[in-house]
Amino acid sequence: MATQPQVTFSHYDTAEYLQTEEEIAAYLEAVMEENDPSLLAAALGDVARARNMSQLAKEVGMSREGLYKALSGEGNPAFSTINKVANALGLQLTIKPMSQPPAP
Repeated sequence: MATQPQVTFSHYDTAEYLQTEEEIAAYLEAVMEENDPSLLAAALGDVARARNMSQLAKEVGMSREGLYKALSGEGNPAFSTINKVANALGLQLTIKPMSQPPAP
């Protein structure tokens, strides 16, 4: 019986691939299409790690650990926290009409 070659995977970190404002905007736009608040929080965490989590925590008025937890995707940050983080990252949250409104 032949043995299968062992496959190893390297650690993937989205933050390593968010290098330009265009990449960040495209990433967040794609995340917003999923309509998942925890995914949005995690995506903002990715952007924060790509920029500088420690500096962002100071700007938002939170500890670095608290911000990591809030933006982990498993936390449940208040909307005000999400908004503060977005603003500190130079981002603006916007609302637009859905292309197809939800069924009643």
